[in-house]
Amino acid sequence: MPKGRKAKKVEGRRKKEFSLRGHSLPELQAMNLEELARVLGARARRSLRRGFNSETTVFFEKIAKVAKEKVLKTHVRDALILPAHVGHRVSVHNGREFKEFEVRPEMIGHYYGEFSLTRKFEKHSGPGVGATRSSKFMPLK
Repeated sequence: MPKGRKAKKVEGRRKKEFSLRGHSLPELQAMNLEELARVLGARARRSLRRGFNSETTVFFEKIAKVAKEKVLKTHVRDALILPAHVGHRVSVHNGREFKEFEVRPEMIGHYYGEFSLTRKFEKHSGPGVGATRSSKFMPLK
């Protein structure tokens, strides 16, 4: 039976199963670091090849021990998000406060600091009175 246009649209909106370069989440979690490095991008591959510093190693040990429901606070922004971290709640310091988020599969290969922004986005409104020569003719209302 041929499918209608509405059925095709609904199929297109359905959530796809997560995969990273052809590998599903359970496959990624079963890989060791060398196999994972071949799947990840160049920056993450270089980080894995060089090894982790002591702060990152301590953070990885803590996240392996803590329950997924519990929030883990950290200052380590340069730690790589690994497949084993998916589902954990992490709170990363941005220089002023801790930003909390849950690690999702799409974050694998990124760094924790990418999800805790250090700069505030400032949206400016229109020009104010006295900002330009033409603004003196703008109504104040």
